[in-house]
Amino acid sequence: MDIQEEIQALRRELEQANYEYYVQDNPSMSDYDYDHKLRRLEELEGEHPELITPDSPTQRVGGKPLESFTQVVHKVPLESLQDVFDYDELRQFDQRVKGVVPNAVYDVEPKVDGLSVALEYENGLFVRGATRGDGQVGEDVTENLRTVKSIPLRIPDAPSQLIVRGEVYMPKKVFHALNEERERRGEALFANPRNAAAGSLRQLDPKVAASRKLDIAVFNVQWAEGETFRTHLETLDYLKSKNFKVIPHYSAATIEEAVDRVAAIGEGREEFPFDIDGAVIKVNDLAQRETLGSTAKFPRWAAAYKYPPEVKPSKVVDIVIQVGRTGVLTPKAVLEPVRLAGTTVTNATLHNQDFIAEKDVRIGDTVLVRKAGEIIPEILSVVGEKRPEGTVPYVFPTVCPVCGAPVERDEDGAHIRCTGAECPAQLLRNLAHFASRDAMDIEGLGIAVVENLVNAGLVKTPGDLYFLKAEDVEPLERMGKKSAQNLIAAIERSKEQDLSRLLYAFGIRQVGQKAGKILAARFRTLDAIQSAALEELTAVDDIGAITAQSILDWFASPQSQHLIARLKEAGVNMTAAEQGSDQRFAGMTFVLTGSLERFTRDQASALIEERGGKSVSSVSKKTTYVVAGEAAGSKLRKAQELGIPVLTEEEFQNLLA
Repeated sequence: MDIQEEIQALRRELEQANYEYYVQDNPSMSDYDYDHKLRRLEELEGEHPELITPDSPTQRVGGKPLESFTQVVHKVPLESLQDVFDYDELRQFDQRVKGVVPNAVYDVEPKVDGLSVALEYENGLFVRGATRGDGQVGEDVTENLRTVKSIPLRIPDAPSQLIVRGEVYMPKKVFHALNEERERRGEALFANPRNAAAGSLRQLDPKVAASRKLDIAVFNVQWAEGETFRTHLETLDYLKSKNFKVIPHYSAATIEEAVDRVAAIGEGREEFPFDIDGAVIKVNDLAQRETLGSTAKFPRWAAAYKYPPEVKPSKVVDIVIQVGRTGVLTPKAVLEPVRLAGTTVTNATLHNQDFIAEKDVRIGDTVLVRKAGEIIPEILSVVGEKRPEGTVPYVFPTVCPVCGAPVERDEDGAHIRCTGAECPAQLLRNLAHFASRDAMDIEGLGIAVVENLVNAGLVKTPGDLYFLKAEDVEPLERMGKKSAQNLIAAIERSKEQDLSRLLYAFGIRQVGQKAGKILAARFRTLDAIQSAALEELTAVDDIGAITAQSILDWFASPQSQHLIARLKEAGVNMTAAEQGSDQRFAGMTFVLTGSLERFTRDQASALIEERGGKSVSSVSKKTTYVVAGEAAGSKLRKAQELGIPVLTEEEFQNLLA
């Protein structure tokens, strides 16, 4: 078998495996075999880039970041549906339909709560995907849609042009895992799977979209050159034969059968892998649809039934405080069990102190509860007339219930946080941040290893990392002798990191990478920063009063002092590196835009800063140079408008040399 034949064979096997796994949910190839074959294909395509094609499974990982999305005019408009909110309105819809086509029958489908898209194929090859937008014009998100493994990149026996419509969604289990990971990293949580899917599909970096494991349910043929269909069910069978993942659907001969189907979908909503916000009722016969036509806004042959949010009363048994991995104190109402949207609810978030005060929620109150977005239980209101005598307003704690450190309110007033540098509740997040690439850069110490170390009781503060031994780590899951030795060596190397990285690793509020570098350059030692007064800190460029106070408060904490002592005992460097003699960029500000071939953004920024310059993210009149790589966009245009010098990557390299 020659190289080209092997590549084609691997592609067929991998695409079949994708279809079985992501569409049929019935895989026949093991993960190990899949990974081995994909790696082999990547090797062959790397050696022969001229043989790479757009439909290769290797193209699903995401390409270069985009500067922006371009607009797409839909060949066939992506219409929205008229909403109905009770069964009587459904029956009225049926009367209007039967008044025109008396023998109409229906198809009923769950209404996926995601993002509607159109997928375009030319001669069987996926060439473009666009969001619905306003129905007439959407955004080109082709590169992100390539990463959705249930979307076929090539379809068999295809017409010259095929356009299909589907709903991109984030599976519920993926949504929960993503939010858990974001919580570990201290990032804002997604409110619901729809927001997560929409945010993922509109990422300018397709690699981010690829990591989000989006899925799709296809539900309509928009255009099929040379194909004829009699019914909607025929189009769904056709889509299934082309390897699309088709929406679940049910036939209904009468409106009463349709109502029963809608009710059944609602009762079984927990069984679907995706969130639903209703059910769609469509006339099955396509000729009858043509007869019925559309209004200025909606087709007359379909309606979207929206499930009413289920609201039930329950009693607040207790209010407890949970400390998240970012230190935020979140109150939770413990409820008497109540059945909502198919599951038993025993607690509901109270968000923050202001929410409790606004609604005046007290222990013993009867409250009305619903599931926000059918996912998260929330309290709507207190039933005042059922409040027992003797209840008192809830008082928020002034110290962390986990570690006893003082708590403080965010400057924006939204959250109250624990200030403890060694708080056990924040340990996973603090350790992962401490070891991250921009902080102490401990290679091999990712979140999974951090969890293993914490679960084994080997590490209780970041300082404990420096007292680990290889024989302590070796027995852990997925470790072994060599991995343990490598990890200990990486921890040992991190002792020599610059003071600026250590400051960032501490996770002091308001002190990011930039502030860490500024403080290290000004004070030179950790002891000098620790003994600095408020006036000394605020006198430093870019260090404001809020940041200065955060620094003072952090160093004053007994937990912080213990951590510093532990790190000193381990021999961790606490001084700034000597400033390089090459300060040619002193006073200059650079903006990097587009894709650079010879440097990563971080590498280019580091080279600028090593020579005394600043690397910032936005273009202004104060910008000295803009370095423009491939596919530079709005920043380049703004630089040209302001008359700021623009450097190619080669010119930038010459400037460095």
